[in-house]
Amino acid sequence: MELIFFDKLFYEKLWGGNRLAKYFDTALAGDKIGECWTVSGHPNGDSTVINGRYKGRTLSWLWQHEKSIFGNLKGATFPLLIKIIDAKEDLSVQVHPNDHYAHRHENGERGKTECWYILECEEGAELILGHHASHIDEMEAMIREERWGELLKKKKIRPGDFLYIPAGTIHSIGKGTLLLEIQQSSDVTYRVFDFNRLEGGRPRKLDISKSLDVITIPHQDYASTPQISHMAGGSQTCLVAKEHFTVWKLTVSENLIFEHDETFKLASVIKGSGRVAGIEVKKGDHFMVPHQFGSMKIAGEMEIILAHL
Repeated sequence: MELIFFDKLFYEKLWGGNRLAKYFDTALAGDKIGECWTVSGHPNGDSTVINGRYKGRTLSWLWQHEKSIFGNLKGATFPLLIKIIDAKEDLSVQVHPNDHYAHRHENGERGKTECWYILECEEGAELILGHHASHIDEMEAMIREERWGELLKKKKIRPGDFLYIPAGTIHSIGKGTLLLEIQQSSDVTYRVFDFNRLEGGRPRKLDISKSLDVITIPHQDYASTPQISHMAGGSQTCLVAKEHFTVWKLTVSENLIFEHDETFKLASVIKGSGRVAGIEVKKGDHFMVPHQFGSMKIAGEMEIILAHL
């Protein structure tokens, strides 16, 4: 049994920048690279294994043919997707559907519940999370009349913040933000407002009707209190435990033994460097810990975000 590492898939975006090259310490073509898909089995970006016995195989292939490394979980496609997002400019104000709506209206696609861990942001950075409308008629009127200042809730952020964004939550990542996103494996987005930007000389498509179908009204805040437990050599913090995923932050200060007692885990090294199960890792590395891997010896000084079902 071995850790499984994947290649990285980079995507240009209208709002993207050049931070990802520095974050991953690699050369990238273009100055509008907005997303890096680090672990994905989605048809729009399928990760390829770069080490070990499965080298050259895609994650979707592993899901279909090597079920045991995922704990023989059911499902037609791999359920999670991990990204690093560089927002040089504001993203569109948007919302994602839940599973039921997406399955009916998006050719069987999943819905999209997600969460963010803020890696870097400018001083005073903020994002949009939620709205002030109390009922659907008010929401529709405020959108139609473009009363964005009244409608949208803004939230100040700083590095280390964690935010949970269930399907149906209207949101937008603000400019100057670099974050880790853990989400259901879905690429369905409904734009509500795009700041009147042009792409190729034309406004990007808005999805007002579908957005009104799926936005949660009134808005519900999902603030959570991290649960920290200390251990010899570090600590682990449960950031969220919900239906679609559970997310932990593992802080390593020297040497520790991590008991891998769940199904497969997706690991993202967000700070520092060290060794995991004898393998050297550093900031920007992403890998999967297979089901029944057993205890892991972890050494070094680093922070790792772990996600599992």
